[in-house]
Amino acid sequence: MTGPTALGDLELAALLSSRICHDVINPVSAISNGLEMLDEEPDQAMREAAMDLIRKSAAQATAKLQFARLAFGAGGSAGAEIDLRDAEKVARDFVGASGKHQVAWQGPAATLPKNKVKLLLNLVALGTAVLPRGGTVAVEIGGTPPQVNFTVRARGEPAKLPDPVRSLLTGSNGVTVDAHSIQPYYARLVAAAAGMALTAQIREGEVALNAV
Repeated sequence: MTGPTALGDLELAALLSSRICHDVINPVSAISNGLEMLDEEPDQAMREAAMDLIRKSAAQATAKLQFARLAFGAGGSAGAEIDLRDAEKVARDFVGASGKHQVAWQGPAATLPKNKVKLLLNLVALGTAVLPRGGTVAVEIGGTPPQVNFTVRARGEPAKLPDPVRSLLTGSNGVTVDAHSIQPYYARLVAAAAGMALTAQIREGEVALNAV
């Protein structure tokens, strides 16, 4: 029997980079389109529509980059901990950028080890991914910091957790990893680094992602 799927460092870095580029390319392209409209369009109403497009797209790009900075990068703190209030803000901005999802956040105002916050944010991103038509991503932080546990409940119709995603989260064998499936693979790596284990439950209209 083979072990869980494993990537080399270079391949992991390449797939994470591809994932981040995929997330920001649409709003950046929309900004470019809006600027072209401003250059070519004399009608004032159309120019105002172009400016509105630019503003919204810039906000989306900023939200996604700030999220990636905490969820994938080394940002957020010069030390080894991140304030959960900062994590909540970037999560709300990131989730709200789609216009289809909302966040419900229940947890203490505390600082946590960086890898635990990175794990939580990756679970939030997975929560939005399993709600293709939109819904609510409910974050529950239990325990006494720094010994905490997380549950992210993705509620909506349909809430779907594909088998490959579940397998990558739990470390099953032989699942191919690409730029679309790098997030659950990376979440499992971060969970291991944080000393936490991941599970997932699927119910009608809800997917619950747990880290304990």
